[in-house]
Amino acid sequence: MAAIIAITNQKGGVGKTTTASSLLDGLHQRGARVLGVDLDPQGSLGFCLGLDIENCATIYDVLKGHRNIRDVILSSECGDILPSNILLSAAELEFNRPGREFLLKNALDEIQDEYDYIIIDTPPALNVLTVNAYVAADGLVVPMAPEILSLLGVSQIRETIDTVRRCYNSRLRVLGIVLNKYNQRLTLNRDVLDMTEQIAQQLETQVFQSKIRTGVAVAEAPAHGESVLSYAPTSHPARDFRLLINEILKQYAFVTDEVY
Repeated sequence: MAAIIAITNQKGGVGKTTTASSLLDGLHQRGARVLGVDLDPQGSLGFCLGLDIENCATIYDVLKGHRNIRDVILSSECGDILPSNILLSAAELEFNRPGREFLLKNALDEIQDEYDYIIIDTPPALNVLTVNAYVAADGLVVPMAPEILSLLGVSQIRETIDTVRRCYNSRLRVLGIVLNKYNQRLTLNRDVLDMTEQIAQQLETQVFQSKIRTGVAVAEAPAHGESVLSYAPTSHPARDFRLLINEILKQYAFVTDEVY
């Protein structure tokens, strides 16, 4: 049965898609069977990995019941992808029937045994799509940028997590908060790290030891349809993401001594 990890923060621009694509690629490179699920109507995950998201069936068709999930999954260099596009933006209005919180979980139940890891890239909002991700997942990774507004976004997801745990998914846990675009030489970055530690305690989790450093390769990789791990494997961000994967694997009891 797959470990299902949702990458979440209601604040945009904090590196959710970069984190999702890096986890997918890193796990795929280690031989794991991986599936990326794009729940963002912007379709960034599929686009960044080189897929033509405008001319294919998507997760929207699956959640609407129009297509079988196996018929929608596409292959990429980083593993399998369940793509998304702008059609998914209608979800809040269209998915209004009882049980709508379980649409994604029910779809993934059909294929969960076919993968080792399923990584869900969520939208920058606390809406029905985000709740679906939380209901389906067993772990959350919360990326944030070292800035005050990003910190506010992290603090505001606690209520949603508590509601999902109480009503839909008691096994949900926050694996940790990961700081993207981190520069330890900047005073603001160090100050935000201290405040993030406090929020992590409120979420009963940790701030990952692996901080993702800034690097031009992160911005360049999507233009080449690759994750930063494939595009610039020796860059600082790629090295940091590999260490982050080690931390995540240890929480799933897959302890590894492999360090890059």
